[in-house]
Parts: sequence; C-alpha cells; structure tokens
Amino acid sequence: MSTAFLVKFSGLLFGVLARTVLPWLRKVRDGRVRGFSRRYLYSALASLAVGLILALVIFPQFEAGAGGGSFEAFFKLFTLAFAFGFGWNALVNEGGAWAAGPDRPEGPPAGREKRAA
Repeated sequence: MSTAFLVKFSGLLFGVLARTVLPWLRKVRDGRVRGFSRRYLYSALASLAVGLILALVIFPQFEAGAGGGSFEAFFKLFTLAFAFGFGWNALVNEGGAWAAGPDRPEGPPAGREKRAA
C-alpha cells in the first residue's frame, strides 16, 4: 500500500466517522437518544464502502507536483478525502431519510386541533 492510499483512506474514514458521531453526540446531549443505534453504523459502513470506491475512481493517481510527497501535499489530499467522506455520508443519510418517507406525527396535523365546545 502506498502512502497516498493510506492518506486517502484515513481521510475518508475520519470524514465518515465525523459525520456519523457528531450528530449522535448532539442528540445524546439533548437527551433524545440514549444508545448508539445500529442505523448509524450501517449508514457509516455503506458510506465508507461506496466512498472508498468512488474516491479511488475520482482520485486514481496522486501527483504532488514538484514537492513530491511533502507534508503540505499529503495534508491537502487528507482534507480533500475528509470532505469527500463527510459529504458522501451526508448524501447517504439524506437518501435514507427520503427512502423512509415522511414521519407521521403522533397527534392531529398542525392547525387541526379539536377545540372544546
């Protein structure tokens, strides 16, 4: 494995993990969630698998230019892969929300509450 591949993979992994863990931590802080749902894990794994395949297709060759394998070049590659993983996980989550359909409210629709006579 090359250093460029490891940088791409780690950037993608950390991007997916950030997009998965940060909303969960916010929900835990607000008291809406108690445990880590498997749904988070499944979306993260799907995002990582598809994101890795697409990252290898989109970034097939790492050319650092005259600097070669400098820290700056690898940092740019890492941040690009991080953003790609973060964004791809957001797309997977949004697609899953669209596929699940609208949430059904517990009570009557807004504006249709029954008034006492």
